[in-house]
Amino acid sequence: MSKLVKTSEQQTSSIMEKLPQEIILGILSRLPSTSLLQSMLVCRAWRRLIRDPLLVATHFSHMADKDGPSFIFQSNRPSSSYQLFFIDFSDFHSQGKVMFKKLPHLMSIYLLDSCNGLLCMRDARWIYICNPFTRVYLQLPKLVNYPAQVGHIAFGFHQTTKQYKVIQVVYLRQQVLLGGRINVATSTLVQSQVHVLTIGDPSWRHIGTLPYDLARPIPKALVNGRLHWLSKPNNDNTASILISFDLETEQFQEMAKPDCCGSNRCFHHLMVLRGFLSAGAYHDNDELEVWVMKEYGIKESWIKEFTIGNHLPPTLQQNDLLHFNMAKARFPNSSVRVLCILRNDEILLEYLNRVVVVFDPRHGTFKELTFDAMPHWYKLVVHVGSLNWIHIPVC
Repeated sequence: MSKLVKTSEQQTSSIMEKLPQEIILGILSRLPSTSLLQSMLVCRAWRRLIRDPLLVATHFSHMADKDGPSFIFQSNRPSSSYQLFFIDFSDFHSQGKVMFKKLPHLMSIYLLDSCNGLLCMRDARWIYICNPFTRVYLQLPKLVNYPAQVGHIAFGFHQTTKQYKVIQVVYLRQQVLLGGRINVATSTLVQSQVHVLTIGDPSWRHIGTLPYDLARPIPKALVNGRLHWLSKPNNDNTASILISFDLETEQFQEMAKPDCCGSNRCFHHLMVLRGFLSAGAYHDNDELEVWVMKEYGIKESWIKEFTIGNHLPPTLQQNDLLHFNMAKARFPNSSVRVLCILRNDEILLEYLNRVVVVFDPRHGTFKELTFDAMPHWYKLVVHVGSLNWIHIPVC
């Protein structure tokens, strides 16, 4: 290292040491993750400071409580190497601006889930936990002795135990012999095995079988330390069942839905709106209703918060119109999805993994959002951009 570089580093370190810790913490913890990463290149003193667990935890808390939500997009095209993008709505309410940023390439792995600024991802052989900003990743132990189909993977954190866990529901299927060949795709579901990995443990634990079919890729909702899913309807039950999994006790439980949900057109997807367990429901008029459980676990606390009318975004009005109508007829949950409520009470919607739309419930208007380099098809998850890692206790 040259004398000039040493002098510069010493001066920077000296200035930082003179400032009270709470002031340094207050300033740095409010910077975007990308700015903190760039600041780490200034000198070793700054690098040590920004890696400090207290700063990382405080920064995560500020990012989680900022004015607008943020998301990770991933291109669904293998030809794009499953490129990740970050979109931030922090300035949308005050300035009408949305930040859309292409993230540095990590690996060609598929996005599954997000929790506390960490992503759960997978390739054909392994499951990974990674931070897309720091590009730190952890390869999880492989689930052995179960080469059958993996039906569902979820990632969550329990605030009391401070543990991250990954849940795999492995579907064992009866193989069907067609034309002298074993065909798994047309086979019938026999049973599902549930496996749990506590991050840091050397191996997965088998905790029993699951009497529900979660094979359809329905997004989960994490509320009160519990993961929530909707089961796939079957011949015995035409309506989906609302299921919770306690990340502390590792027990499944059925949860009560409102009385409106006796038909097979109710509760098609789950989400978390302002901290409450919520669900999107379709009825005979094809309008999307959003129901919110105001008091967790209490059936009577379900209320219909708002209704969203029919809308076809301009991007889908040509080539994708037939695809949109077919998807809506067969799987309503895959055509329109509620993402979140913005600070100004507008609602962010996603159409067919293709279009993001802002809905104004006061005026009943829709506004399609477009971004440069936005992938044609994508997967989207709510994500807090941070420098967080597994060993750092989040508040």
